Amino acid sequence: MISDLIRERRQSIRRVMALTRKETWQILRDPSAIAIGVILPLLMLILFGYGLSFDIKSLPVAVVVEHASEDTNSAVSALRLSRYFVVHPAGTMAEAEHLMAEQKVSAILRFPPHFSRDVNKGDATLLVAVNATDANTARIASTYIKGAISIWQARDAKDGSPAPEMPNIAIENRMWFNEANQSQWFLVPGVIVLVMTLIGALLTSLVIAREWERGTFEALFATPVRPGEILLSKTIPYFVMGMLGLALSVIGSQFLFGVPLRGSLWLLILVSSLYLLVALGIGLVISSKTKSQFLANQITFLVTFLPATMLSGFIFDIRSMPIGPQIVTQIFPARYFVSSLQTLFLAGDVWAVILPDAAVLAVMAAILMWTAVKSTRKRID
Repeated sequence: MISDLIRERRQSIRRVMALTRKETWQILRDPSAIAIGVILPLLMLILFGYGLSFDIKSLPVAVVVEHASEDTNSAVSALRLSRYFVVHPAGTMAEAEHLMAEQKVSAILRFPPHFSRDVNKGDATLLVAVNATDANTARIASTYIKGAISIWQARDAKDGSPAPEMPNIAIENRMWFNEANQSQWFLVPGVIVLVMTLIGALLTSLVIAREWERGTFEALFATPVRPGEILLSKTIPYFVMGMLGLALSVIGSQFLFGVPLRGSLWLLILVSSLYLLVALGIGLVISSKTKSQFLANQITFLVTFLPATMLSGFIFDIRSMPIGPQIVTQIFPARYFVSSLQTLFLAGDVWAVILPDAAVLAVMAAILMWTAVKSTRKRID
């Protein structure tokens, strides 16, 4: 009995390997698959890296008041009155830095202990630290904070205009996570999301549908191949192609744009693998259900590529969206992948961000792969 079980296991492995070789040769003989899997990632990396720039408004800011006074309370009130900020009080600088690392705030405004005394002397300094993973966001945050402080000074002036005795308040700027202040450092990691989505979802969405249209799926029904073996054989080649796209994107980000990778490379590979499995699962489920290449392609584009571009935080800051779209973004896996990529590349191994994102992706991958197996039946409906 044990020998029969071992024999069946070996036969299953041989069947999967044979189908995998067949699928690999089919990919190599398909110029469009090579173009999408290898050439397109490089083109997207160059186009998005060099040609795309954007602005973001409303930003959450942590305010650290080390010694409360009438001046600090008045200044913080001016900041609260600005529609561009949501103020998050922080007791210490360490607490504010923790909020910044976990992406809960985009800027820190620190009032030093002797701020009121320095204001009375006519020369005070404020510290502004901004999350510069997005260079444009960093510039906007600095500008808006300076504007809020200027409004506070003007409001406190008796006649509404700067008086000669008005104190000179200097703003000390610091760029966190993107000291070079370059948009490419923010955009290039996001390109990986689009690359993995294209390879994982769009290509695999055509796999089973193509078999149905060509009538080759019926031929498999006469063999002892199981649904799980069919899906595994079709997943392995595209998984390898997706990891190749990841490698090309990471290498390009380093050598073309000098984007740092401050987190662990192995952690990046792990999170990317989870997202790739999610994308593969989406493509296989859609392909199994539709049985039409055209319909599968259209549905996959709508449920994967568009959300990965518009609702993932890659181009538009999710916190700047209305509450409705913010809730909708939580069902799209690209949101969690973008968050982890930006953290790993520019901030490092911030576990408070990466672990929840990885957990959500793992659960999505398991559900989608299970659904794909259940959707692939050896019968003709």
